[in-house]
Amino acid sequence: MPAKDPRVDAYIAKAGEFAKPILTHIRRLVHAACPDAVETMKWSMPHFDYKGVICGMAAFKQHCALGFWKGDLIFGSTSAENEAMGHFGRITSLADLPRDKVLLGYIRKAIELNEAGIKKPAPPRSKVKELIVPDYFMAALKKNKKALTAFENFSYSHRKEYVEWITEAKREETRAKRLTTALDWLATGKSRHWKYVRCS
Repeated sequence: MPAKDPRVDAYIAKAGEFAKPILTHIRRLVHAACPDAVETMKWSMPHFDYKGVICGMAAFKQHCALGFWKGDLIFGSTSAENEAMGHFGRITSLADLPRDKVLLGYIRKAIELNEAGIKKPAPPRSKVKELIVPDYFMAALKKNKKALTAFENFSYSHRKEYVEWITEAKREETRAKRLTTALDWLATGKSRHWKYVRCS
């Protein structure tokens, strides 16, 4: 008999009457597929672990949800459309769940992935947007080799600070003044906010 976590018992007991048989059924299937699964609470919802998270379930006012931690590897990336409500949409009765044989297959697949040590894919990293340096700024930089070298060696964020400071000037006179100041600061290797950098 699998070890039951009393916190999961309490969670199911507090759930709505429609939700209790759904949560109990999911719990039974997870333990049938993996007798060594460990029950736990994560993010205030019941989860099942075995060499990593297998899946988690939740009960809301009018529906339940069931989500697999490595859902993209089990269902493919198309499952993302149901992400807000787990991988099976709004579960309002046992009829909304896949057949037991199918659901057991998904649970076993999740266990296999954990046993193989396959990690959940990392979310795609957002690409750094290319910094557009105005022609007049670049032309001025090219006339001052020290300033150009410093600008090119700065991090993206430091370069962006200079570009935004110059391009955000509303008047032409202000822009010209800022451009002159920027070239002076850059020629001595100073960042846009060098005045606020604390000396160690």
